[in-house]
Amino acid sequence: MTSTDPSNAELVRQTVEQIAGQDLDAARKVWTDATVERFPDRTCHGPDEIAAYFSDLYRAIEDFHVEVITIAGSGDDVFVQWRMTGRHTGPVLGVAGTGRELAVDGMDHFVVRDGMVVSNFVVFDQMQFARQVGLLPPDASAADRALKGAFNARTKVVDAVKKRRR
Repeated sequence: MTSTDPSNAELVRQTVEQIAGQDLDAARKVWTDATVERFPDRTCHGPDEIAAYFSDLYRAIEDFHVEVITIAGSGDDVFVQWRMTGRHTGPVLGVAGTGRELAVDGMDHFVVRDGMVVSNFVVFDQMQFARQVGLLPPDASAADRALKGAFNARTKVVDAVKKRRR
């Protein structure tokens, strides 16, 4: 007898593609009240909070698009490497819209049981995002070297003060 149920990796691919296509009604079908999604800026519980998170993201990133780079699954665990692109037009991670183009790399670790998402841990390159929106200077630029120099000087002062107090 052959099963027609999708593998966990196939289910996750479908879900990510639904999210990328802004089809939250379809994506909701794999989220339960017990589903937990850990994003870098907050943790969401259940389909309503998760869908609201993505709705906010769609409003904040014009031309929101996610490309799946690779998916690997083993048992209940599915890992997805992805790239998100779009234009930063609204608040993301507390940063007001800048109008700048984004191309941010990330990955998810899904746990799937009985065809439902139990949890997902989302990680993306926040430094890449910060540089692209102008929150941080370009790597190796004069401003970047100055910022790192100031931080290193502060660290030396703090270390010296700590040594004196001992």
